[in-house]
This record gives sequence, C-alpha cells and structure tokens, in this order.
Amino acid sequence: MTTPNSTASYSIGLLLRIFLPFAAGYFLSYLFRVVNTIIAGDLSSDLSLDANQLGLLTSVYLIAFAAAQLPLGVLLDRYGPRQTEAILLLFAATGAAVFAVAETSTGLLVGRALIGFGVSACLMASFKAFVLWFPMERLPMINGFLLAAGGFGVLMASTPVEFALQFTDWRGVFWVLAGVTFLVAIAVFFVVPDKPIVNNGVTTKQHISGIGKIFKSRTFWSIAPWSVASQASSISVISLWTGPWLRDVANLNREDIATTLSLIAVALIVGFTFIGMFADWLRRFGIRPIKVSTTGMIIFMLIQVAIVLELTAHSTVLWMSYTFFSSAAVLTYAILSQSFPAELAGRVNTGLNLLVFVVAFIMQWGIGIIINQFVSDRVGQYEPEGFQVAFSVLIAIQFIAMAWFYFSQKQHAVTDP
Repeated sequence: MTTPNSTASYSIGLLLRIFLPFAAGYFLSYLFRVVNTIIAGDLSSDLSLDANQLGLLTSVYLIAFAAAQLPLGVLLDRYGPRQTEAILLLFAATGAAVFAVAETSTGLLVGRALIGFGVSACLMASFKAFVLWFPMERLPMINGFLLAAGGFGVLMASTPVEFALQFTDWRGVFWVLAGVTFLVAIAVFFVVPDKPIVNNGVTTKQHISGIGKIFKSRTFWSIAPWSVASQASSISVISLWTGPWLRDVANLNREDIATTLSLIAVALIVGFTFIGMFADWLRRFGIRPIKVSTTGMIIFMLIQVAIVLELTAHSTVLWMSYTFFSSAAVLTYAILSQSFPAELAGRVNTGLNLLVFVVAFIMQWGIGIIINQFVSDRVGQYEPEGFQVAFSVLIAIQFIAMAWFYFSQKQHAVTDP
C-alpha cells in the first residue's frame, strides 16, 4: 500500500503537471534576471544610460524581489504555491510590457521592479509545491532539476536573445517575454492540480515571531554572511556585468560574447544539477555538506582573483568555472533548513533569500557606481580598471565573511536551532 506522498501514487503525467509549470516559472525568473547582460549596450545607447544608471536599472529587479520574500512565506502558507505564483507572474508579465514601451529610465525602472516582484515566488513556491506533492527522499533530485531549469534561463538569455536581436530590438524581446510569462501564469493556475493547504493554526503574529527566532540564531549568523556574500556577488555579476567585462576587458565582439555566455550558462546548469548529488555522495565518506559548500566558495573566490588579474586568454574557462563554483553557496539553504525545526524551514529559506537579494541589489548598483568613476575614452565602453576595482571589492567582502564564519566556528559550538 502506497503512502499519500509516494511517487507510486502518481502517474508520470501528474508529476509533469506539477513540475513543468513551476520549472517554466523559474526558467523565466532567471531569464529576466540576466537578459540585461546581452542587451546592456543597446539599452545604454538607446536611452543614454551610464554605468551607474544601468546598474540601478538592472538591480531594481533584485530589491523588488527581496522585498517580497518575507510576506511571501505568509502567502505560500495561507493560499498555497499555485495561486500565489500564478497571480504574481501576472505582475511580471505586466512589468515586461511596461519595460517594452518605456521611453525613459523611470519607465524602465518601474517595469523592471514589477518583473522582480512578479517572479519573486518562482523558487520558493516551487519548493513549497514539491514538499506538498513529492516524497522527502526525492526532493534533492527534484530541486536540482528545478535549479537546472534556471540555468536554462541563463542559456536562453545569451545566444538565443542575441539571435532574436537580428530580427527585432530589445523592445520586441520584452513583448515576447510578456506574452510567454502570461501563458506560464495561466499554466500554473490551470495545469497544476490544487492541493488544499492544511490550516495548522499558525497566526501571522506567530509567523513573524518565527522569523525573529531565525534572525536571532547564532547558527544562522555564523553561516549566512558568507553564503549571502558569495551568492550576491555571483548574482550581481552574472545578471549584468559579465557581458560588459567580456566586451571591454576581453575585447570580444557581440557574437563571441553571446557564445561565451551560452557556455557560462551550461556550466551553471551542470553546477546546479550536480552540486547536491555530489554533496550527498561525499556524505557517505564522512564529508559534511558544509565542508563541500565552503570549499566550493573558496575556489569561487580564487577564480574571481584570476578574473581581476585579467587573464583574458582563458576568459571562457574562467567564467565557466565562475558560474560552476558559484553553485556551492546554494547548499547552505539545505544546511540551514536542517539546522532549524521543520516548521521554520520555509522562513529560513525566505530569510536567507531576503538577505541575498538585498545585498545583490547593493552590489550590482555599486559595481556600476565604481565603474562610472573611471572615465573611458572608448565610445560605448567602460575602463577595465573600473571592473578590477569593483570585483576586488566583492572579493574583499567575501573574504571578510569567510573569516567571520571560521571565527564563529571557533568561538562557540553552535547548538541553537
């Protein structure tokens, strides 16, 4: 006799009805996050945006995304992942349409903010739905497949978008994205089967109290800073500044940039797909996931040092390694979730996500501000020194967070949940 949460209880068709719409939403979330890296030059020239304005424009997605994280936990618990994500995706579709018609930087900011708010549930709603429908032992594999779908979003934002720009402009691209996002919202609402949310009697006040418990925890603050610094650095760079670096430092043309970004996306897909399985395999030999994660984040920092040193002869390999090892920090979501009571797991994830995207917003905009301090005599390009200084600041932040992690581990044995 099968249990209600056993995969044997469901047909393949039903499993796909649950997974594919949510995977499509997360695919779009990543596509929207990084698409500006390929159209950055067009946006800058069409609307006369400098590096500071371009950084703010792209990063407003991140702050809107972050602002939704804590209330998102309440919405998911109260209304369920299907309804919550479907409605929010309509905001993303509207934002893409606003972005497509905008004639000023203000219009672009409004559109980009709506997009960030609209896709804010794509990861957490998926996790919530999978917990409701799939057996616990299958979640690492299923979550890995979902993260890989995000990697495919990065892939779509590279060569395919560059190809599309041969037939239309960035406005046409965003009109298409608006239509696709609307269709995905409809699919999430009508294709995903409904599963009633059990009312466990938790009030909004108790929910907020649980968030406070997390943010007062030594466990959380021993791990979170390094995880946040690593993830925010990768998000802020991958979603905008990789393309301009390849153009202005490695001196690649648009076609070569698109090809390199595609390879970078493939590395991200591989990293997301296998990092969880690799950590699980190493656990059999007594190597804890936190060791895998921290080792990966150290390698990630070393790769950034090589990028700052402008080893452009190996730029493709460097950036593929960059995205591959950036996935190591994602393991901390599972690590922290298992360090708290099960009823707090969702709030742990949204709390960490909040910090990641707030810091990513600051970093992405900050990179633009730093680059803007270096005046370039090359039309439509930025000075390589600006990238060196900006990326060095990111490395310094990660190094400080790493030092805090090891210091906190020595100072006390972390026992609180």
